[in-house]
Amino acid sequence: MADTKTVTINGDFITLGQLLKEAGVIPTGGAAKWFLKEHQVLVNEQPEDRRGKKLRSGDTVTIPEQGQWTVQ
Repeated sequence: MADTKTVTINGDFITLGQLLKEAGVIPTGGAAKWFLKEHQVLVNEQPEDRRGKKLRSGDTVTIPEQGQWTVQ
């Protein structure tokens, strides 16, 4: 796997949909639902398909073939 990238949050959490947009994986927040249906996304090594999943500091999001992001 390539280098892990970092997504910095200002509040207590960021949703999975927001992280995908912030990381440049999807062009708009509205694309998250479709993206999560079509691609495997792992949060802390567990499959996740809820765009509203709350991610907190220390959580890791992995998308095989695309990369890995850590919430900070």
